[in-house]
Amino acid sequence: MKKYFFIISCLLVSQLYAQKLIYPKIEKQPRLTISLEALKNKIKGGWAGKMIGVTYGAPTEFRAQGKTFDDPINWVPADVKGSVWQDDIYVQLTFMETMDKYGINAPAKKFQELFAKSGYMLWHANVQGRKNYFDGIYPPMSGNPLYNLHADDIDFQIESDYIGFICPGMPQTANKIADKIGHIMNYGDGVYGGVFVASLYTAAYFESDINKLINRALLSLPATSDYATIIKDVLLLHQHYPADWRKAWQELENKWGKVNICEAGKTFNIDAKLNGAFIVMGLLYGEGDIEKTLEITTRCGQDSDCNPSNAMSVLGIIKGFDALPLAYRNAVEAMADTLFDNTSYSFNKAVTQTMKYAQDIVKSNGGLIQNGEMLIKEQSPLAFQLEAAFPSLVFDKRMPISSAKENNDWSITGAWNKFSENQSLFSSKAGDAISFNFVGTGISIEGNWVKDGGVADVYIDGVFKRRIDTYFDYANQEHRGVNIFHILGLKAGKHLVKIVVTGKKNVASAAANIYIAGAVVYKTGKKINEDYRFSFQ
Repeated sequence: MKKYFFIISCLLVSQLYAQKLIYPKIEKQPRLTISLEALKNKIKGGWAGKMIGVTYGAPTEFRAQGKTFDDPINWVPADVKGSVWQDDIYVQLTFMETMDKYGINAPAKKFQELFAKSGYMLWHANVQGRKNYFDGIYPPMSGNPLYNLHADDIDFQIESDYIGFICPGMPQTANKIADKIGHIMNYGDGVYGGVFVASLYTAAYFESDINKLINRALLSLPATSDYATIIKDVLLLHQHYPADWRKAWQELENKWGKVNICEAGKTFNIDAKLNGAFIVMGLLYGEGDIEKTLEITTRCGQDSDCNPSNAMSVLGIIKGFDALPLAYRNAVEAMADTLFDNTSYSFNKAVTQTMKYAQDIVKSNGGLIQNGEMLIKEQSPLAFQLEAAFPSLVFDKRMPISSAKENNDWSITGAWNKFSENQSLFSSKAGDAISFNFVGTGISIEGNWVKDGGVADVYIDGVFKRRIDTYFDYANQEHRGVNIFHILGLKAGKHLVKIVVTGKKNVASAAANIYIAGAVVYKTGKKINEDYRFSFQ
């Protein structure tokens, strides 16, 4: 009797499966559920947040360095149309185009290639990643501090949004993608900026409490990294000054404001850590209010278009597009089919493709799409591997080439000419050389990447180190006063760097000129903020 009952039961269950009245269980039933309609609404909110935030802060970008921005902010929703020219958006859309063409698991070199060959302008870590591609330096070395003095810069942080958008509830998967993409142009804290932002989004689909959101995203970072430390500092400052973001900002500035490498010695700070801290400050003190979050994040200064762009995207995911102010929604929808600079993507296409990739990734990670719902196999955050771009590296001094007459550390041989635009010297004659004596453990030589740039050989302490090509004319863009060569990790003491003109050039270059603007000296020691304590500690 039991045998016949078992057979009948099996037949009944089979019929129910066929009629889709019950569903097969998957191993470890997903704990996160979201309707496809809600998912799309949140994705739209995230992309709209990028566009709103970046245009809100664009007129203030780097107008407040080491201080808060206190002038009026005159943004109106119609200004969102300017987002089509913002690197915060177009770079990551190129990464999505790479996935469209080569698949989500395409090698990092393919992602580097498409963004290197794109027609838009790039700066800092991104432009070094582009230059490295054309110099034959590929990921992960293209972001490594050996070949990229901008390794800790903000670049990956501002273009990692799509990674979090396509990984709802899956921070481990987001980390894997961030590992590949982030090392195209960054390393260490520069990569962690993108990891942290992406992790915020993965959690924001299901968590609206800002404190919980930030603390969860922190779990994706190595706890001892400087990036994790500065975010914890913001949380601590918020606890101590819960109603006064300006006091918290000043304490943060006192400790972290001068911690940067690529623009060391200047008030300009494009380091991912400080700007990431401003994102968190805006979210905490904004308390979920859109206008308040935008204003505070922007008034924190430095890269004050990128930071509100990230903060507003977090709110966009949390609230969803339909909960944004009507004027904001209308402004975005008015340009929803406008293409972003040198991409095939519009807002509408970004939403559509993000939806597609989110569903693909959920399914490939053990989830299900059924009955208009997404069932996600939730992932607990795991800390990214620990890496430090510039451990114990400390800025010492800047020495412009214009000081050569008064400074015996410079030695100039040959017929060098003056280039007045940035007070540099240039020569195309083979054998002409410039040497610089310094005491320290690292040196950066600054000069020009230009369309008439040539090839030079670099020697350290009389030993050939590397050949550099200073030609640059991509996206109709040149770069003056940039790092053209650097070496770190030298033994502490006296050293001599020598740049020798070869008279050779890239076939595309208009001439073989080498431009030298100056040197930046680094030493090894305690970081400037290492022993700093907040006033209340």
